[in-house]
Amino acid sequence: MNRLDELRRRHEAAEQGGGPDRRARQHKEGKLSARERIELLLDENSFEELDKLVTHRCRDFGMDEQVIPGDGFVTGYGRIDGRLVYVFAQDFTVFGGSLSETNAQKICKIMDLALKTGSPVIGLNDSGGARIQEGVVSLAGYADIFLRNTLSSGVVPQISAIMGPCAGGAVYSPAITDFVFMVDRTSYSAAGFPGYFGVL
Repeated sequence: MNRLDELRRRHEAAEQGGGPDRRARQHKEGKLSARERIELLLDENSFEELDKLVTHRCRDFGMDEQVIPGDGFVTGYGRIDGRLVYVFAQDFTVFGGSLSETNAQKICKIMDLALKTGSPVIGLNDSGGARIQEGVVSLAGYADIFLRNTLSSGVVPQISAIMGPCAGGAVYSPAITDFVFMVDRTSYSAAGFPGYFGVL
């Protein structure tokens, strides 16, 4: 296989996310894929994806054999009614939409660009939280995102949509954005696990 064919293969793999079976499960649950959500949100053909082929760096717990280009987050920019916006969408079909170190870097990149250009940031959230296999590295990624949430507060609009079940770190960032919307019947957000606070 030559290099161009390999590049095409990687792009196609990134667009498949977790694969047709997992996408079918999303649809059965009344949810769209990350790419379908972005396509519906933005003006037609306006989306420019950034870091489409990024993969995680984790080599423990068998993760070195589970590499999907894009690593479960779709990030980039596009237009809504002709206006520039930056957007990220978590793909629940890839590792439950969990945040990896590289995913955090992708989100931080578009947040920095939004702040630089004075454009809104829209997050389409569908994530189980931090990627457990990466441990504190994933949690540090949330800290970087939270920092940008606070730096952007009052400067650029930050809009969050909870599209599916979100827990832990996946709801802390939306909680400090300007607007939070939740999809009826398919989403919930929990700062901790159900029953957790009953133990305290």
